[in-house]
Amino acid sequence: MILRSVKTAAAAWLIAGLALIFVSVNAASQAPPVTKITDKEFAEVIKPKGKPLMINFWATWCEPCRDEFPDLVKLDAEYRGKIDFITISLDFEEELKTGVPKFLAEMKATMPTYLLVSKDETAAISSVSKDWQGGLPFTVIFDANGKLAYSRQGLIRHDIVKAEIEKLTKPSAE
Repeated sequence: MILRSVKTAAAAWLIAGLALIFVSVNAASQAPPVTKITDKEFAEVIKPKGKPLMINFWATWCEPCRDEFPDLVKLDAEYRGKIDFITISLDFEEELKTGVPKFLAEMKATMPTYLLVSKDETAAISSVSKDWQGGLPFTVIFDANGKLAYSRQGLIRHDIVKAEIEKLTKPSAE
């Protein structure tokens, strides 16, 4: 009787373990693709293409970045089509196919995501904003012409970012 209970318990643990592996693999396969970019590609990605552009710099190891991500997902859903929104991960290159897509899948994120592999991170940082000191998270919004309209080092406030986007997307008075 005891042996049967042990075998039953072992079988239940095995099934639970396999289910957990399936869920993990399935979540990673539903993650949006993460594209590795170099300094040259980075310079092109951060240029607005006829619409306001919001860029969020983050990393999976950055707790404030993880905390603010649900708000970023909401903003992406609210303004999809009205603005371009990308995220740029500053994780290690090894996380390109593991940690970054897994986190994005957990967040149900669908915005384009890039992983920056830079020879000179200081130069990359200063090309985005002279005020950015390299801390994460960092969010910028450029108007359709490429002029910096908003920047924030640290956690964003959904209401403030929403108001900034509204300024850039409302029809101009004629």
